[in-house]
Amino acid sequence: MSEGPAFDAAFLRDFDTLLRWRRDVRHFVDRPIAEAEMQAVLATAALAPSVGNAQPWRLVRIRSAGCRAALAAHVDASNARAAERYAGEAGQAYRALKLHGIREAPELLAVYCDERPRAGQGLGIATMPEMLRYSCVTAVHTLWLAARTRGLGMGWVSILEPQAVTALLDVPDDWTLIALLCLGYPAGPSDLPELERRGWQAREPLADRLFER
Repeated sequence: MSEGPAFDAAFLRDFDTLLRWRRDVRHFVDRPIAEAEMQAVLATAALAPSVGNAQPWRLVRIRSAGCRAALAAHVDASNARAAERYAGEAGQAYRALKLHGIREAPELLAVYCDERPRAGQGLGIATMPEMLRYSCVTAVHTLWLAARTRGLGMGWVSILEPQAVTALLDVPDDWTLIALLCLGYPAGPSDLPELERRGWQAREPLADRLFER
């Protein structure tokens, strides 16, 4: 029986570098993604683990200019409402942030969870049905890493109303929105999160989030 591949020290260093350079990208250059590259990234994302091997992710590529414009307008409006939560210097800092690249990114992708997938036969979700959604999140993260290995950046847009996006994209009612993603070649890539570079929030120590019982 094969023992599988061995991951040497050089690979581990490269993997650590990949994780450090995987950033939430909001600024994209004006360059399309070749279809072969896009298909390769999507194929890698489909290698993600899933509960019961149900593969509940449903990927919607948004190709319509009208859908893109409507999504951008919706997110802008949601962002304006979210800004009302912050006052004073925090409000000024919030309004100075660029929180999505819907208009600039060459590819937009909505990731949904099929809450009743045929695959998997319900294995592993009797007591934790949310595992289906967690599985979709692993697919998003796998996609994120796959994109970065090809020089692509990805941004996860969360300032939106899922019901409005679902209605706009006309998908089945039993699909749950997990993510709206912007993909493209990043302008000014960095190994520091943009929110940290702009003084909003730095990464905090792991020790503050690690517990033992």
